[in-house]
Amino acid sequence: MIIVLKPGATQAEIDHVVEKIKAAGCTPHLSRGVERTIVGAIGDEAALRQLPLEILPGVDQVLPIMKPYKLVSREFHPEPSVIGAGGVLLGGKRLHVMAGPCAVEGRETLLGIARQVKAAGATVLRGGAFKPRTSPYAFQGLEAEGVRYLAEAREQTGLLVATELMDPRDLELLDRHVDFIQIGARNMQNFRLLKEVGNVRKPIILKRGLAATIKDLLLSAEYIVANGNPNVILCERGIRTFEDYTRNTLDIAAVPSIKTLSHLPVIVDPSHAGGRRDLVRPLSLAALAAGADGLMIEVHHNPEEAFSDGPQSLRPEGFASLMDELRRLAAFLGREL
Repeated sequence: MIIVLKPGATQAEIDHVVEKIKAAGCTPHLSRGVERTIVGAIGDEAALRQLPLEILPGVDQVLPIMKPYKLVSREFHPEPSVIGAGGVLLGGKRLHVMAGPCAVEGRETLLGIARQVKAAGATVLRGGAFKPRTSPYAFQGLEAEGVRYLAEAREQTGLLVATELMDPRDLELLDRHVDFIQIGARNMQNFRLLKEVGNVRKPIILKRGLAATIKDLLLSAEYIVANGNPNVILCERGIRTFEDYTRNTLDIAAVPSIKTLSHLPVIVDPSHAGGRRDLVRPLSLAALAAGADGLMIEVHHNPEEAFSDGPQSLRPEGFASLMDELRRLAAFLGREL
C-alpha cells in the first residue's frame, strides 16, 4: 500500500503517518519526490486496511500496490532512481561502462587491463575474484588475493571496482574493498545471500538468472531492498532458450520492460549474452538504443590465454573502437558516455 501525501505536507504529518503504519505492525518506507512524498507500507494488508489512513492530516490518497514486488515498483517510486558509488551513478543521463577480465588472473595482468579500459573510457573495472564454475576442476578464482589486486588497481587507476559475491562469509571482505558487489545469475534466487547484501549500503549489481522471468528478477531485487539496501542495479545478461547458436539469448525487450515496471537502473552484459566476441558490438549498441543505463563488457589483452571466457572477451583495441561508437550513439540518444 502507498500513502501519497499532499504537496507541502509537514514533517510532523509525515511522522504521524509513519507512526500509524508501525503501530499496525508494518514497515514504512519513504520516497521523497520533487513535489510529493510517498510512504510505502509493507506488511499485513488486512491490518493496514483497518487503519483510517485517508483521514490523517497531510494525506492526499491511499492506493494499493498491485505488483507482488512493492519497493522496487514504479507505483511506489514513480521517478527513476540514480544509484552508484563515487562519481559513477547509473540511472541518470550519464551512461557508464564496466569493463575488465572475466577473472582476476594476477596482479600485473589486471593492472595492465585496468589501464587500457580506463584509457578507452570505462569508469568501473570488473573482474571475478570468486568464480562460480560449472566444473569443479575449472579455475575457481584467486579469492581474497584477487580482491586485494582489485583494490590496488583502483588505487593506481582511479577506476571503481566490481566483483561477484558467492558466499555470505565473504561479504565483509567485499564491503571493505570493492565499490560494487555483483550477485551472479546462479545466485539470483539465493534468498539468504540476497538478505545478507540487504544489510549493507554498497551498490548491488543483480544479474538476471539463467531462466528467470522479469518478475522473478524484480522479486529478487525486492529481497535486497526490503532488507534495508535500496542501492540495486539490475543486469540483463541473457537467458537460456532453445537457441544454441549463442551462449544465451539477450532479452533486449527486458530493458524497456523493466524500466516500465521498476525505478531501478538497468545495465546489460552483452559478453555473457552472446558468448562470442563478434556479437559484443551489435548487442552493446542495441542495449543502449533500448534504454540501458550502462554496459558490462569483458576485455582481455590475450583472450586465447584467458583463464575463463576468452571467446567472448574483446581485445583492448576492439574495446576502444566500440567505446567510440557508443559515444556517438549516446550523443544521438541525448545521453552522455
